Amino acid sequence: MSDQAWQDQFWESADGLKLHYRDYAGPADRPPILCIPGLTRNARDFEPIAQAFAGQWRLICVDLRGRGDSDYAKDTSTYAPAQYVADMDALFTQAGLDRVVVIGTSLGGIVAALMAAQWPDRLAGAVLNDIGPVIEETGLARIREYVGQGRSYPTWMHAARALRDNVGEAYPDFSISEWLRVTKRLMYVGNSGRITFDYDMRIADPFTDSEAAEPVDMWPFFKALSGKPTLTLRGELSDILSDRTLERMKAEIAGMETLTIARTGHTPTLDEPEALAAIARLLDKIA
Repeated sequence: MSDQAWQDQFWESADGLKLHYRDYAGPADRPPILCIPGLTRNARDFEPIAQAFAGQWRLICVDLRGRGDSDYAKDTSTYAPAQYVADMDALFTQAGLDRVVVIGTSLGGIVAALMAAQWPDRLAGAVLNDIGPVIEETGLARIREYVGQGRSYPTWMHAARALRDNVGEAYPDFSISEWLRVTKRLMYVGNSGRITFDYDMRIADPFTDSEAAEPVDMWPFFKALSGKPTLTLRGELSDILSDRTLERMKAEIAGMETLTIARTGHTPTLDEPEALAAIARLLDKIA
């Protein structure tokens, strides 16, 4: 997709950060799709969604603070879900948003659930990509091992092979060209000319500090999505969202549909044909 497919837009957080989003044009008579990425991801993660739905729907694909083209936070304690929700509140005000359909990957899905609990009228529907109220400790431990490590690579091929070596079990069938595609969404060419991850390495600070924190019961937040068109995607090999949690979500969150993507871990990349078809079915329900 060419750079001309979207406009680069910015909004300002309450603590003065300049935050970035890609704005793909679409009709004004239906709610925009607000795409919120995962912990180490950015707006580029949603290129498959844009390719499938831009033009039919307006898409707003955000870079959370500390990622992509958004400012890095001076206070690393603000790299936290409650702050991301506050940043979304500022986006609603400054971009003139009323209701949206949220597509949230991992951390982005947690932000969607918190938004649903705080502002139920703002969410017309939601897609949760490989996330739920219970996060498996195995997956958390894996993330803590790599987030914020600051590794860099001399070429895109070196970076893609390193990514494959680190998380290859999540995508066992990927070719090297598919690894390159994912790598170019995750990384960028830094000032040194080396390929590096496109986020502030300090996003790891509050995440790793939370290891000893008392766990929060997330079920009430996710149950706030009850009655809204909602789809939860799970990678069959996910170490973050278990099949047991997914089944409980389907039973306890009214109207939720679920789909498991075969031979995929955390997270589905959203270019899987069955995922796009399920998202299209959800969008057909949006009034």
